[in-house]
Order: sequence, then structure tokens, then C-alpha cells
Amino acid sequence: MKLNKLTIMLGAAVMANAAFANQTCEAPYRSALPAYTYKLDKVLEVNGRQGITTDGKYLYVSGSKTLAKYDMDGKLIKENKDPFVGYQKEANHIGDIDIYNNELYVSSEWFDAGVGKNIQIAIHDPETLALKRSVDFNPESGQVEVSGITVDTVHNSVWMASWVGEESGRYLYEYDLSTGKYKRKVHLQPVPQWIQGVYAYNGDLYVTSDDGTADEKEPDHIYRVEISDKNNEARVVLEKTLNDIRDVGEVEGLNVNPKTKQLLVHANRGKQIVLGMPKGFYPGYDREISEIYFYDMKPRCNK
Repeated sequence: MKLNKLTIMLGAAVMANAAFANQTCEAPYRSALPAYTYKLDKVLEVNGRQGITTDGKYLYVSGSKTLAKYDMDGKLIKENKDPFVGYQKEANHIGDIDIYNNELYVSSEWFDAGVGKNIQIAIHDPETLALKRSVDFNPESGQVEVSGITVDTVHNSVWMASWVGEESGRYLYEYDLSTGKYKRKVHLQPVPQWIQGVYAYNGDLYVTSDDGTADEKEPDHIYRVEISDKNNEARVVLEKTLNDIRDVGEVEGLNVNPKTKQLLVHANRGKQIVLGMPKGFYPGYDREISEIYFYDMKPRCNK
């Protein structure tokens, strides 16, 4: 009798969980919850602490002052240690990157102690990693720093993010992909703190946020940004808590492999960073470790 009661209780619990899961895929729950589930597949160590992109054939990694090309197994193929050659405006810092139409889109600026200037969209050759051309940003946008860039083919746009808080960090900045002209800035609501990377995927934007305090062992996060052409504000939803990386530190760029549909997340650990500048190492580290985390993605709800 006890066994039968236990079986009935377990069956009821399974049915209740299934019903709840189905309910969360209906309005209003669906839009308030993550779009995907994520399972960590592998981790690769790389040189470069800023960004990641891939065309499915190669990995491209940005450091603060470098661009590198790897095969998909993490073997270094080429590295440009002087990527600012040919820049019309002086630059010393690269953020997150993206690849589109066989060109690397690089977020570039002059950065010092939390303040940026000479912001530009720098477009590099993925074979040589050298500059091909650049597009100036619009200073009237109010953007005062650039931490990431992505090409959004759904909206025919290039988006840039700002790591600096206060007014500049409240927005994502949109440029026309075809002409390079500034289109608008979109107000993030609520505003993620310390945005490091941005990536356009299936009509939405995804941003990495260095909002966890490493000194307190707090994880960083990924947020989904729902863009609309009808207004200049965007709903922000928590997509993933990065509590499965090897150690807390500083999340950076992100990308999705167009062939495998895996999420790639760039993260650093070991070095203490204050206002974007290195300030020594955490206990147990004598160097900073930069890694790419590969996640299998699965839609949380069936369409």
C-alpha cells in the first residue's frame, strides 16, 4: 500500500512539473524567462582578454591591443600584435568583436582609467587581421565608451555597447549596416551594469554584464534585450547566470557559432580589475587566464 501511495505521489509530482513547464512557455511567463537552456560543452584557453567571434570555420579573439585567429580546436593560426596600424584616430583598446560578410567588425577606442574617446567601428580583414576601413561614431549619441559591437542582419544594423555607467551605459547604439550612419540609441530597461559584449541573434540582442563582484565571488550574467522598431526602449531579461565557469572574474564578449549553434562566452580570471585597469592578481594566480566557454543551446519552449 505504501509503495502504491509513493508511486501515485511521484506521478502527480511529475505531472505537476510538466504542467508548470508548459505554463512557463505561455504569456506572460515566456517573455520574462530565458529563451534557451545552456549546457557547458568545453573550455579553450586563448590569448586575448576582450572578445570572441566565429564564422564556424575559425575563432577570432580580441585582446585589448591584439587580434588573433584560431582553428576550432584552439590552435593559434595568426596574431596581429599591432592592430591599430592605419587608424586615422589614435586608439589603444579593442573590445568585443563580430564577423559578417567575411569582415571583422572591431569596437575600438582610446581608453584610460574608465574613460574612452576616439570611438570607431574598425573593419579588419579576417585573413591578415589588418585594418581595411573604419567608420566614426556620432558624438551626439552621448556614447562615451565602447565595449562591444555586433552586426544585426535582421534590422540591417550595427550595434555598439558602452561599458561606462551613468548615462552612456544606459543605452545600446544603432548604426545603419549599409551606410554607417547613426540611427538611434535604445534605452535598456532595466539597465544591466558594466556591459562587456553584445551579440545579435534571431532578432534579439544578448549582452554580457560584468555585474558580479569578483572579490565577493559573485557570478556575472548574460541578458536578453528585446529590440523594437516601434520605440526607443528595450526590455531586458536575465538569460543566464554564469555560475558554471571555472572561477569568478570578468566576463567579456559572446557569440553564437552559425554552424553548431553553440553559445561562445569569453571570460577572464585571476587578475583584479578596477575601473577597467589591471591592479594585480588574486590569491593563487600569477597570471590572468582568458578562456572561451562553449555551451550547447536548446530553445526552452517549442515554437
